[in-house]
Amino acid sequence: MTRVFVEGVGLLGPGLQGWEAARRVLAGEEPFRPASTLIGASDLLPAAERRRTPVPVKLALAVGQEALQNAGRDAAATATVFASSSGEGEALHQMCEVLASAEREVSPTRFHNSVHNAAAGYWGIATRSQEASTSLCAYDASFPAGLVEAATQVVSWGKPVALIAYDQPYPEPLHSARPLLASFGAALVLAPDATRGASATFELAVLPGDEKPTGMSDSRLEELRLGIPAARALPLLEALARKTQGEVVLDFLTELQLRVTVSRC
Repeated sequence: MTRVFVEGVGLLGPGLQGWEAARRVLAGEEPFRPASTLIGASDLLPAAERRRTPVPVKLALAVGQEALQNAGRDAAATATVFASSSGEGEALHQMCEVLASAEREVSPTRFHNSVHNAAAGYWGIATRSQEASTSLCAYDASFPAGLVEAATQVVSWGKPVALIAYDQPYPEPLHSARPLLASFGAALVLAPDATRGASATFELAVLPGDEKPTGMSDSRLEELRLGIPAARALPLLEALARKTQGEVVLDFLTELQLRVTVSRC
């Protein structure tokens, strides 16, 4: 059993524009109104980097910045775990097109945007952080895998860690092979101790079994949960928004599940 404390949340998704607005929707205080995910350029980046920042990186920076601001933590002094099932699909698509052409000359900028730790690199530039950073992918289980990794680091190092999970749809023809419904990003700042800013406790346990994962009561939010790997975070975020206590079950790896017991601080 691994225990961590939640200090801050960041969220961007269809109809979920920032944690404060999304919290009211997830708490049932306001109805869910589907809308496009609005992702602005990060004001943390210098102008040159801001111009060439791909959309998934903008998404990761936005939710990570929001979570750390809500936690009152210094981004430069906080380790990070980035989790994404898809990475930067547009750069991959463009590189595949170039490699299938006669010239086959790949842009260096496009190449460095295509790597899976691109968001971590831009984050380091934006925040000037020299703390440890991990980038991982576990297909549909990328968010639970990121949560396990972040919580393990918190407990092992005794230091806060920011988990930043994000997904962006691929362009065609990749989209037909791996369809994702929309852009979605979620971030959690996790700490080893119950600080003044902590709002909840997560106790994580990886268990064998085929128990049904926790779903969303709103069918449209459930569609998001099933259609975007990063949105597997929604049941946990709903528990935080409603300030409820209980267990949330997340699909994890083959024949394994992640059970998260949520308690109020």
